[in-house]
Amino acid sequence: MPYEYIAILMFSSMMLLLITGQRVFAAIGFVAAVSAFFLWGTGGSDIPFSAGIKLMKWYPLLTLPMFIFMGYVMSESRIADDLYKMFHVWMGPLNGGLAIGTIGLMVLISAMNGLSVAGMAIGATIALPELLRRGYDKQMVTGVIQAGSSLGILVPPSVVLVLYAMIARQPVGQLWLAGVFPGLMMAGLFVLYIVIRCNFQPHLGPALAEEERNVPMAEKLRLLRAGLLPLVIFFAMMVPFVKGWTSLVESSAIGAMTAFAAAVIKRRMTRDVFETSVRQTLAISCMFMWIILAALAFGAVFDGLGAVKAIENLFVSQLHLDPWVILILMQLSFLLMGTFLDDTAMLVIVAPLYVPLVGALGFDLIWYGVLYTITCQIAYMTPPFGYNLFLMRAMAPPEITIIDIYKSIIPFVFVMVVALGLVMMFPEIALWLPNYVYGK
Repeated sequence: MPYEYIAILMFSSMMLLLITGQRVFAAIGFVAAVSAFFLWGTGGSDIPFSAGIKLMKWYPLLTLPMFIFMGYVMSESRIADDLYKMFHVWMGPLNGGLAIGTIGLMVLISAMNGLSVAGMAIGATIALPELLRRGYDKQMVTGVIQAGSSLGILVPPSVVLVLYAMIARQPVGQLWLAGVFPGLMMAGLFVLYIVIRCNFQPHLGPALAEEERNVPMAEKLRLLRAGLLPLVIFFAMMVPFVKGWTSLVESSAIGAMTAFAAAVIKRRMTRDVFETSVRQTLAISCMFMWIILAALAFGAVFDGLGAVKAIENLFVSQLHLDPWVILILMQLSFLLMGTFLDDTAMLVIVAPLYVPLVGALGFDLIWYGVLYTITCQIAYMTPPFGYNLFLMRAMAPPEITIIDIYKSIIPFVFVMVVALGLVMMFPEIALWLPNYVYGK
């Protein structure tokens, strides 16, 4: 059987297993192991084994549990509550001010956690009831929370970019730095949209009532100090790394210890908070390790087949497609898969094919990691089965219907498409910071 047909059979088998409800890592790893056995006999079992050894030797993987632990400590100790109170007091007098504050909250939560689910949970439990109670339009607020929470996979320390770094064999530090300006730019575009929309339609995001705005300056400053604590933790972690004083793993340990110390100082590090944080860290870290292991095994089989070369030859030599056309088709396929898969599943399914192909076409793999992540953000919010849509439906009150949630994300998806286009047209938005820091 030609290797092209074997590659198609592998993909179709994997998708069939996923449709039946099997776990992502189990479906991918099983197809990789079985394919290796039938292609190369008993010696093929060395491929998954080699992938496991490669994973165990990848030192930056130690950052994963550190950052997840840091995020859960900040979340479980209710430091995020202080953040929202700060934005509530300082931004409330503006039309749409609380929605703007919610975007700011999401950016800071992203810098603490690296996962979109954490931002969604905090936004739905803290911000959503407050916004609805103060007369904000339900479609506006659900769109704000979904869009803001998607920043968690782009703003460092993004866990998804750690996974991409492992599969694409790219430096995690450069990928994180590449996500800084695109993430802040996207947050800025969200804020710009909210300001313009609420300026023309104030009923969508009314300012706080006069009696709520009369907060003593001393209380405002106290909330500002409490709300800026996550920023202090973030800079305590990132500045030594950017300056070259610490390695990536050492910086992640600094972040975890600083968050733990902050919770202890604020007298919020109870036994329940500590136990929940450790349990969740262990569960999510193990999940990601299994997924990375399966993806590496699958990628090794693909490399052995030479499937990437065959597909590159099909697109470039036979169909004569321009590299940019191929790149855009890849992004469109991510959008399609995002309607029924999460970002991790999308990456491990197509990374063995797409990442080498992107490199062969002459594109920068750090830049492409940012493009992939932004495309995942869009796919998260694309009907009918966008991942974030159903997370929001599960967390929202009954008066917010699935139709409201679908309608709420339309303007924010357009904003994200604009951000994606800007990063594609101007790669330096993503590449300037890592190039500057690493002296390229």
